[in-house]
Amino acid sequence: MSSWKDVNCEHKDLIHDVAYDWYGHRLATCSSDQYVKIWDMDPDTGEWKLSSSWKTHSGSVWKVTWAHPEFGQILGTCSFDRTAAVWEESPPGTWVRKTNLVDSRTSVTDIKFAPRQYGLLLATCSADGVVRIYEAPDVMNLSQWSLQHEIPCKTTCSCLAWNHSSPKSAPLLAVGSDDSASSSLPKVFIFQYNESHRCWIKVESFSHVSEPVHDLAFAPNVGRSYNILAVASKDLQIITLKPNNESGYEVRLAGQYDDHGSTVWRVCWNVTGTILASSGDDGYVRLWKCNYLDNWRCVAILKGDVNKRAIPNFKSNNMKL
Repeated sequence: MSSWKDVNCEHKDLIHDVAYDWYGHRLATCSSDQYVKIWDMDPDTGEWKLSSSWKTHSGSVWKVTWAHPEFGQILGTCSFDRTAAVWEESPPGTWVRKTNLVDSRTSVTDIKFAPRQYGLLLATCSADGVVRIYEAPDVMNLSQWSLQHEIPCKTTCSCLAWNHSSPKSAPLLAVGSDDSASSSLPKVFIFQYNESHRCWIKVESFSHVSEPVHDLAFAPNVGRSYNILAVASKDLQIITLKPNNESGYEVRLAGQYDDHGSTVWRVCWNVTGTILASSGDDGYVRLWKCNYLDNWRCVAILKGDVNKRAIPNFKSNNMKL
């Protein structure tokens, strides 16, 4: 049985992103009002209480992300003001800017910390078509970050995602583009880190994804020998990547679904990578699960805004309750 709670985030403008911490007990929100807010869940009542609110940038804040708690209470933010920032909570309730990353000449559209097995790495992507990867050489000194790699994508970048493979596997980065100028060009690219050359190499691009991409998410890899990538675009696409040699992948479109009947904006996996959540302009969140035939089906529909009348698309053959 599912339940929901309405949280009045008190932002004065459009909310662009929300992010749970590792344990799901803290929630960060960011907005065009240039503020980030932190919400803590009361373990006794289950209510979300505002613990911090501060101005982070001089432009709209597009994304907010948490680092693994092994490194402390650390946030990353990116903004229309062409910068990304790293924040640390010290003492509790007070967030301090540890560094400002100013290498981009255009809006920084996404920011993600790498899985902890790769160390304290941070990836950003920008409208200038460049993915930048930074490293904190000393995790006890978050004011020092070095730019390790710049990956040119030759198109506007809108979102990115790290894979969650084991430390024995080479890191992968998926990068999405929202460039609408050329609908014939691929909008999703896969880059793999080559240890021998110490650089990132493009190993795949998805020709079947030709519409602007708004979000990407790799499924957590729990005992799986391949990767699953969810793509939020004009519709929802689920893609599998199976290694077929040292530097190549067999790419298969596992499913393409237009159940939202509108643009899909966000995709997110559960901790085991077995259930996918997608949200769209129809005002609904849909939950997806794979059956024994390796087919993905919508198993639940959640109304996103209780004050807004939204009409779900129940005509899809993918709906199974």
